[in-house]
Amino acid sequence: MGRIICCGLGPGNPDLMSVRADREVRAAKHVAYFRKKGRLGQARRIVEGMLAADVCEYPMEYPVTTEIAFDSPDYIRLLAGFYDEWAERLARIARAVDVVVLCEGDPYFYGSFMHLHARLQKRIEIEVIAGIPGMAGCWNSVGQPIALGDDVTTILMGTLAEDELERRMRNSDALVVMKTGRNLQKVRRALASAGRLNDAWLVERGTMPGERLARLIDVDGSDCPYFAIVLVHGRGRRMEAAE
Repeated sequence: MGRIICCGLGPGNPDLMSVRADREVRAAKHVAYFRKKGRLGQARRIVEGMLAADVCEYPMEYPVTTEIAFDSPDYIRLLAGFYDEWAERLARIARAVDVVVLCEGDPYFYGSFMHLHARLQKRIEIEVIAGIPGMAGCWNSVGQPIALGDDVTTILMGTLAEDELERRMRNSDALVVMKTGRNLQKVRRALASAGRLNDAWLVERGTMPGERLARLIDVDGSDCPYFAIVLVHGRGRRMEAAE
């Protein structure tokens, strides 16, 4: 029996992979990774030049390529079928050999692999290797602590309804907004309504080639890549009180 080894690759820069993930990737004979149809895929891009010459690759192409509401019936149906199919395929392969599955960031933190993980439980041995989450790479690029003292940090999805975004933005000290992309204008409006826009940063392609940092108030938001995160840094409530 083989194993399925999910490697967290970190935020995008190969130098930020763990030693353990690097070792597994270089030794892999069978590698699977998620990607959009017709694209190389970010996980595969991170390990470019690291894979063995004779590696067998299994690109898992998403049937949905735009961010839509997570509770949409069409979204659920398409993604469920996709994950069912690939769980079966990977289980068959892993009955004989180890399969390394590449995952950006940390697999247990909003990682797509978790949908396969749930379907493969008790069927095959699974090992998950931790990775630095993409957001950590982004706030390190800004060069400011995301939270200090008693700050409460909230992680939001840009796909949420605008009123829900605004409510949660008002009730937290530090904010991380993922899945911005096509939702950036909505995120910007919600931040403005919550009185947080002036403190927000947009980080595009954090730690990757082409990285861009900008105050969100200075960005029109008409063209935002998929790999973009909005950050609002906390102010260190307990530390301010102590001072």
